[in-house]
Amino acid sequence: VDFCRTVSRETTHTDNSYLDRAYLEFDDVKDRYYDAFLMTGAPVETIPFEAVDYWKEIEAYLDWAEYHCYSTMTLCWGAQAALYHYYGVNKTILPAKMFGIFPYGLTVKNHPLLRGFDDRYFIPQSRHTAVDDAIDACKALQVLSRSVENGINICATKDLRRIFVLGHFEYDRYTLANEYFRDKKKNLPIDLPEFYFPDGDTTQEPVFKWRSYAHLFYMNWLNIVYQDTPYDLNHLEALE
Repeated sequence: VDFCRTVSRETTHTDNSYLDRAYLEFDDVKDRYYDAFLMTGAPVETIPFEAVDYWKEIEAYLDWAEYHCYSTMTLCWGAQAALYHYYGVNKTILPAKMFGIFPYGLTVKNHPLLRGFDDRYFIPQSRHTAVDDAIDACKALQVLSRSVENGINICATKDLRRIFVLGHFEYDRYTLANEYFRDKKKNLPIDLPEFYFPDGDTTQEPVFKWRSYAHLFYMNWLNIVYQDTPYDLNHLEALE
């Protein structure tokens, strides 16, 4: 497993010496091949994609992954960026931040990526934007889960070479709490995360009701990658 970072913007939260030790850069991996590629989010979602300092690097990684990684999973802003880059699906600004633990229903029965899921599952959300309805019109994409209130959460290509998740299965029990208390301490506008603290009481421990779905989701993905990735990755064909 290799961890990579962008270099177009100097970090303000992590010491560069640590990043130099722990992370690779694009030039270090551009000639390598991987079973899978995962790109996370970033707190830049209200900025137009092209105005993000490291947008050209993001595009380079996404284009590189076409021929060097069998399956690509993108999360939150990373998913929005990939949907925009690959399919021209744009984002819309929400009237208020989507912040909390939200239920979603499955739109495809017995899908291998969601094996073991209940008809309704829960996932943390923490974002100011949503994807527009262009996903439903895109023949290359299949919507796997959505809710009436909050729209699409997971979509993918039918061969699962590209997977897009708008929420955060990777969050632990306290991630939303830490974000809430951090912003409160800075006197930033932040509402209580919805459906998170029992009875809305911030002194109580949040219920970790998305944990089993998170384990299932990532294990299902890794199993698909293990089963489907060809032995020789040097001849991967890009998706249309």
